[in-house]
Amino acid sequence: MRILIAPLNWGLGHATRCIPLIRQYLNEGADVILGGTGSSLQLLRKHFPELTSVELAPLQLRYSYGTSQVGAMLRSLPAFIRFYGGNRKRVEQIVQAMCIDVILSDNCFGVYSSKCHSIYMTHQLHICLPHGWQWLEPLADRVHARLYTHYDEIWVPDNKTGELLSGALGHPARVDARVKYIGPLSRFALKGERLKCERVKSDYDIVAMLSGLEPQRSLFEHDLVNRYSDSAKRVLIVRGKTGEPNIRLTHKNITLVPSLDDEALKEVLYGAEHIIARSGYSTIMDLWALGLLSKAEFHPTPGQSEQEYLALLHSSH
Repeated sequence: MRILIAPLNWGLGHATRCIPLIRQYLNEGADVILGGTGSSLQLLRKHFPELTSVELAPLQLRYSYGTSQVGAMLRSLPAFIRFYGGNRKRVEQIVQAMCIDVILSDNCFGVYSSKCHSIYMTHQLHICLPHGWQWLEPLADRVHARLYTHYDEIWVPDNKTGELLSGALGHPARVDARVKYIGPLSRFALKGERLKCERVKSDYDIVAMLSGLEPQRSLFEHDLVNRYSDSAKRVLIVRGKTGEPNIRLTHKNITLVPSLDDEALKEVLYGAEHIIARSGYSTIMDLWALGLLSKAEFHPTPGQSEQEYLALLHSSH
């Protein structure tokens, strides 16, 4: 079986949660092709340098500097339309040229084909909109459903019952018959697995994991440096920049690194007293898998209502 796996290039979370699925398919003897663009594809190539990869349509997005992203997303609509159309043309060429049997698209719009089995993965069956725009949520849900109408299966990386990490986002009142709950996904564990929290010694008291679109990623980094510049705590900031040289920058008690491999990141997370991160869903799944949600302080990206909802949902841990 030859499978094309393509995460959306919007932060790194869509790519990281594909890692356990790629490992599983490889263990089952499948021939995996990596698809995507930008930092997401760079991350997957770094994890699986031996695999063939293909470039899909580019998607360049930026957030605003303010606390609302509505204007930024409206301005991005032409880019989304070009992204969808570009993927439709590119994917049909890839399916035919590379004899693809299965497509797995993680929110990567337009990546499907009637010539093979197509799977769409998302944790947002319900779209959460900002305050004042909630009246448009039913329309947003219908638009999203139209985007995945061509897929044979819809996968939600969450539990069907019990501990629901995505809350109402992945568990709306009405669920499409194609929906399958596959359990949480983390690069640190097997699919649906939760590890026992380990006690390890660490050089850092606080670990901050940055991710997401600019300029909000850089603004968050700047705020953290200011917050801890006069602290006695030893702080590690993982900047979430996979394409940069792996150079450590240290100023007094604060160390900044572009990225860490999975084992090194797991070790510093286990050793930290406190973890600071955006409330992206993939980050929540990673910390859940490591048994570290209780250590986390979540800071949603300003104006990103999905992250605001998830931060509130997990604030009781």
